Amino acid sequence: MTDPAVSRAVPDDARACADIVRRHARTFHLASRFLPPEKRRAAYALYAFCRVADDMVDEAKASGDASIAGKLADYDRMLTSTVHDGRPGSDAVFRELQWAVRTYGVPERVLHELVAGVARDLEPVRYGTWAELARYCEGVASTVGEMCTYVFGVPAGPAARERALQYARTLGVAMQLTNIVRDVGEDAGRGRCYFPDDDLVAFGLSRGEILQDRALARDERWAPFMAFQIGRARTLYEMARPGIALLAPDAQRCATACAVGYAGILDAIEARGYDTITARARVPQWKRAALLFRIWREAGRPADEAMAFGGEPVRGWEDAPLAAPGVARIA
Repeated sequence: MTDPAVSRAVPDDARACADIVRRHARTFHLASRFLPPEKRRAAYALYAFCRVADDMVDEAKASGDASIAGKLADYDRMLTSTVHDGRPGSDAVFRELQWAVRTYGVPERVLHELVAGVARDLEPVRYGTWAELARYCEGVASTVGEMCTYVFGVPAGPAARERALQYARTLGVAMQLTNIVRDVGEDAGRGRCYFPDDDLVAFGLSRGEILQDRALARDERWAPFMAFQIGRARTLYEMARPGIALLAPDAQRCATACAVGYAGILDAIEARGYDTITARARVPQWKRAALLFRIWREAGRPADEAMAFGGEPVRGWEDAPLAAPGVARIA
């Protein structure tokens, strides 16, 4: 039974979360139109919770910012109070989060995993290997995929849900890697370089160049390096694709639109000649609209057949693991 106190706050609280999605998540906001209203409301609550935590970290002026670390710790305690103790307080996002968690059984542990994941950006950002970076991607993005899977639903039972959750976590890694290759310049402005040292060395690049050289995109080393990262991301998208067919039918089109829409950012990066240092690559609005129309039109086809990502996966890392244990392990 829904808590009456939660129900009374629904209109304003739901509107506050929807506004956060509308302002910060264009792909997801468009894709969410395919969801039935209750699932859309829950997905918005989860996105808003994640976004507020992420925005806190982006406020940090330097690594180890104690004031932001304190705010994030308070946020994590509020999460415990909301989900574990049933006391969301007066915060609209947490009241909506309480309703979503209760309605769809989202585990508390994955919410705390998200907060711990974004907190890693408060420390100096450096990853030696792809496996290390993949673990970071799991914390900040695979968690979101797992949350959404509970909301979307998996009708075939617990075993199928476990498989769907693993596919969703793989998709999260693909999407976070897409963010990383899209935001190279913006991240450098915050003193962050997420690319693993192993990858940089393999292409003759350095962290210092990523952080300081605004002309690096014109260097002959840059395009092959970015093509490698984009190929890795596309492979992860393909590995995650079968999971969408496991979701409830009323959520498959939304999940497809999110995955294909985000993968489209990779095409936009290629169209810019791989320059994500001087500006962010964006998918034009008309392309987003065309994507939604195509997915709506193909609604009767199996979800895994309806998926299509631009370009061919670029192979070149066969001798190294694609991801950390637990990531992208489903064929």
